[in-house]
Amino acid sequence: MLPGVLVVEDEATIAKNIRTYLARAGFDVNVARDGAGALVEFERVRPDVVVLDYNLPDIDGLELLARLQERDPAVKTVMITGEGGVEVAVRAMKAGVRDYLAKPLVLGELKMLLERIAGEERIEGVLSYYRRRAAEGGELAALIGESPPIKALKAKILQLANSDTIAREGPLAPVLITGETGTGKQLVARALHLAGPRREQPFIEVNCAAIPTHLLESELFGYEKGAFTDARERKRGLVETAHGGTLFLDEVGDMELAAQAKLLKALEDRSVRRLGGLRDLAVDVRVISATNHDLQQSVRDGAFRSDLYYRLRVVQLEVAPLRERGDDVQRLADAFLAEFAPRYGKPRLRFGDAAVNALRRHDWPGNVRELRNVVEQTVLLAGGDVIEPEQLALGGPGGREPGDEGGFVLPEGGIDLHALERDL
Repeated sequence: MLPGVLVVEDEATIAKNIRTYLARAGFDVNVARDGAGALVEFERVRPDVVVLDYNLPDIDGLELLARLQERDPAVKTVMITGEGGVEVAVRAMKAGVRDYLAKPLVLGELKMLLERIAGEERIEGVLSYYRRRAAEGGELAALIGESPPIKALKAKILQLANSDTIAREGPLAPVLITGETGTGKQLVARALHLAGPRREQPFIEVNCAAIPTHLLESELFGYEKGAFTDARERKRGLVETAHGGTLFLDEVGDMELAAQAKLLKALEDRSVRRLGGLRDLAVDVRVISATNHDLQQSVRDGAFRSDLYYRLRVVQLEVAPLRERGDDVQRLADAFLAEFAPRYGKPRLRFGDAAVNALRRHDWPGNVRELRNVVEQTVLLAGGDVIEPEQLALGGPGGREPGDEGGFVLPEGGIDLHALERDL
């Protein structure tokens, strides 16, 4: 998502050109012609970034910056000017601007700068989210369940985190998380990160199955300006971005062999080289990977490198499927109900005893993810305060098998079509 931009520029032609160019690139742009107008527009639209001319008719850019910072100390600004040279640039940077561009302005450079600021903002938001979750007790609280498999998993996470805390200098042991699709492997990875000594550092997640093979290398290792046709500026890779923290490789079993070889070298050398780069960059990352594949079988089939497999599987954590977790089904269903019922305006909704029994009998091939989806659909379509078995979208009696034609089972009292359309 591109940021909202407030352009403060008194020269009409320049302001119009900036607005047109950035709007075509997908930015939400507003313009002010002087400092007074900028303060009014800032309060009205609350932009993500302010592009600020130093020379304004009623106030200079640095004075305006100070007034904007009084309203929002975290305001992000880019200053442009045709006068002052190095002295103005130094004063602007000391005052807190993110960057500085000189006139005549190159619009392409401004666009790339704003995109970079947007990327930094997303990373800052992710980090602040995980730090906030850590302060609230970490992701271990999100691993709902008291069944023996979950208790054992939580104990291993804490044991590993304690070992990491007292470990001496050197890389932390890689961890491979295995389990069926939908069991919550991502939650386990985040719990391990937040329980350990690197909780204040980045947690960078890479879905190896979602990124096309020809793009995965540049995403992981970055590239230098001019490395290929569209490389108009230097880009840090995700491995480099995770320096000091954790790199989570989700669906690592779907990674192509060529990318596996380069990842193995980076892990062994503890360094990366950007595409088109001439030097290696040292990186210190804790690698956690996850897969629903049998990697040993993939190694035998020649689809996964054995040396990378053993490099990733120094420690292995197995996440049990939901059908093996007993009473955790009811605990999770109640937790999801507590999440979704207020959202859809049904705070009194609860499971009847027969519905609880139906949930416990189901084998949950889609695991926790399937249970979450079933509960949300049930809440959305529930007609009363008590959920009965026939309202659950489960295979077998009272529900339907995956792939069957048809929709949901109508509640006995029918539904309010207008309310349903509104909720959807």
